[in-house]
Amino acid sequence: MTKNNTITDTNFNFPKQKNVYKGKVREVYNINDEQLVMIATDRLSAFDVVMPKGIPFKGQILNQIATSMMKATEDLVPNWLTATPDPNVAVGYLCEPFKVEMVIRGYMSGHAAREYKAGKRLLCGIAMPEGMKENDKFSEPIITPATKAEMGDHDEDISREDILKKGIVSEEDYIVLEDYTRKLFQRGSEIAASRGLILVDTKYEFGKTKDGKIVLIDEIHTPDSSRYFYAEGYQERQDKGEAQKQLSKEFVRQWLISNNFQGLEGQTVPEMSDAYIESVSERYIELYEKIMGEKFVKADVSNIQDRIEKNVLGYLS
Repeated sequence: MTKNNTITDTNFNFPKQKNVYKGKVREVYNINDEQLVMIATDRLSAFDVVMPKGIPFKGQILNQIATSMMKATEDLVPNWLTATPDPNVAVGYLCEPFKVEMVIRGYMSGHAAREYKAGKRLLCGIAMPEGMKENDKFSEPIITPATKAEMGDHDEDISREDILKKGIVSEEDYIVLEDYTRKLFQRGSEIAASRGLILVDTKYEFGKTKDGKIVLIDEIHTPDSSRYFYAEGYQERQDKGEAQKQLSKEFVRQWLISNNFQGLEGQTVPEMSDAYIESVSERYIELYEKIMGEKFVKADVSNIQDRIEKNVLGYLS
């Protein structure tokens, strides 16, 4: 497996480019303070740490799921997207992002389950009922926001009260964010159900356009931002106290945990062999096909940098 069939860093210089922001996975080019060109790289991040090697096709997979899901929800919630000139690229309006991630959970899994196991019954100011088991369904979905971390920092849980008290988001805007979050989760759950999946939890990010409109930005319903279970056999597994069959990045986190890594100080990322990288790539392709209900078509990766540059320049001109 050669280095050039993944894209882990970009250094483009597009016409009228103002600056570039590099997130954990995406690189965002500001074009003339009007448009953003968002490139989904093949970087893999877990426990807020970017892994040393890229995963083939991961960027294409994330970008294609996110852009497709945006189109499938734009009748409910406006979004930032205007074009997808390349399998790894989304282009849209420049927005001012809200400094919170809207996390919504239909089931007690992942971080919520870890907190519950540690004896906590309040998550972001929301009470979790006594007597729940890991992966049980909440009576109704709960919104548990997180503050957006700078690269390398951990996102922090925060309550609605604290968001408003600290003036991170105005109450008027926050009501819209909550409403949009619930609508998107409902639609996402329906799409998942039609493909034999359960949308367990997910996060949404929002921004404001120059004319003050709140829109959905970043990614939506991807395996990096969401957790899915297979619907078939869910109840039997719960009844028997068995682990659920998951479709998410959780398999990477579990592998890291089993190799003594959780992003804590003094821990080092375990060596990822080429065979392991290949297996993660195959897993992402499986995720794509299940979530999208269609076959994944690999883009030409003989020279990803050139391909992206050519496609974006063609679009911008």
